[in-house]
Amino acid sequence: MDLQNQMKQAVAKAAVDKIQNGMILGLGSGSTAALMIEALALKIKSGEIKDIVGVTTSFQGEVLATELGIPLKSLSSVSEIDLAIDGADEVDPKFQLIKGGGACHVQEKLVASLAKKFIVVVDSTKLVEKLNLDFKLPVEVIPTAWKQVQKTLVNFGGEGNLRMAQKKAGPVVTDQGNLILDLTFSNGIDQPELLESQINNIPGVLENGLFTNLTDEVLVGKLENDSVSVESLKKI
Repeated sequence: MDLQNQMKQAVAKAAVDKIQNGMILGLGSGSTAALMIEALALKIKSGEIKDIVGVTTSFQGEVLATELGIPLKSLSSVSEIDLAIDGADEVDPKFQLIKGGGACHVQEKLVASLAKKFIVVVDSTKLVEKLNLDFKLPVEVIPTAWKQVQKTLVNFGGEGNLRMAQKKAGPVVTDQGNLILDLTFSNGIDQPELLESQINNIPGVLENGLFTNLTDEVLVGKLENDSVSVESLKKI
């Protein structure tokens, strides 16, 4: 196992330690969240954690949780989530995030916004000083509007291109049946809160991958002196 995967494993296990009996849990998407779901399933099977119900943020997570025997509810059937745990593609010093590398950010944001507490699990490579210098900002658009939205985004200083699929011909299609524009700003994102709102107000946009003022705690897998550790960062 390479060092990055070791960091992901460590932070996934640390996240599961935050879970208490009887919780309604938001179960995130992506590689680190998948490791967390696997670690949770082991604790449920052993009886260490009981009476858990999960709410998944993607079809991928739903399949994994179902295969592992974790009880699930739909998002529409719960009024509140006790704890949501998810990964991120970038985290800045103010805990503002870019998510959506797996094209699941619409459901991920719905779950995070419904949670009493939202914990983000990442390895140290995801911590950045400024968003969007290295990772593109995903914007989910309805299929008939992608070209119009692409042109409008230029007015905000962003260059967006359709995300193309790797194992099928044509573009990536989200769980909602929409398309993804991956957006780059030449100097990164200076005002995440403002930009999140501005992009979402463009006709044809469903949601973008900026998650502002949602994160309560960040668990970071780190490599120190050839050993892996986990640091908890909490919002000041």
